[in-house]
Formats: sequence, C-alpha cells, structure tokens
Amino acid sequence: MTKSTLWIDLTIDHAEKIRDFYVDVIGWEAVHINMGDYEDYMMNEHGEPRAGICHARGVNAGLPPFWIPYFQVESLEHSLASCISNGGEILTPVKSLAANKSYAVIRDPSGAVCAIWTEH
Repeated sequence: MTKSTLWIDLTIDHAEKIRDFYVDVIGWEAVHINMGDYEDYMMNEHGEPRAGICHARGVNAGLPPFWIPYFQVESLEHSLASCISNGGEILTPVKSLAANKSYAVIRDPSGAVCAIWTEH
C-alpha cells in the first residue's frame, strides 16, 4: 500500500467566513456538505477535492483549530496502539466515513495533531 497524505481538514467556528477566505486567497471552490442542521465545506480545485473546512460542532466538536493532515496507514489498530506506546494521545474515537474507510485524530508527544486513515 502506498502511504500518502490523503486530505487536510480545518475545524473552526464560523467555517463560512474561513471558507470565503480560502476561496478568495487560494482560488478553491466550496461545495456544501449537509451535516444535518448546518453545512461544512469540501474545498475543490479544478474539480478535485483538496480539503475540508468544518464547523467545530457535532463529530468535530473539540478538535483544535489547525489544519489537520490525514496520513494513510496499513493498520489503524496497530497505529493507534503505537501512538499510545510512543507517548501520543488519541483525540477521537475511530470514525468511519464509508463501509471500508476509518480514521482517528491523534496528538504526538510534542503536541502536533494529525489524523491516521485506513481502507479495509
């Protein structure tokens, strides 16, 4: 399996204001994602998804207001255990995006945050 950065997300209050910032500054196109009683945004460039800008609500409540990269791993279970054994912290429970995709957000011992992702 090729390892790569798959995605980046920014979770903040007032996502629509920051969405507009990146539309103007980077040239991304915002696509609305219905989250029930509010909308998050998938940011596209030339029709290709590049990032997400999300409200700090619902499943994203409590995430830090930083760009979070998503790194692909072979085994989410193994990587989460390694995170803990190497002094890291798991910030979210494992979440599923589709039938075969799962991820969790972690913090390394220095305080840096990222997500690890697997397809199974």
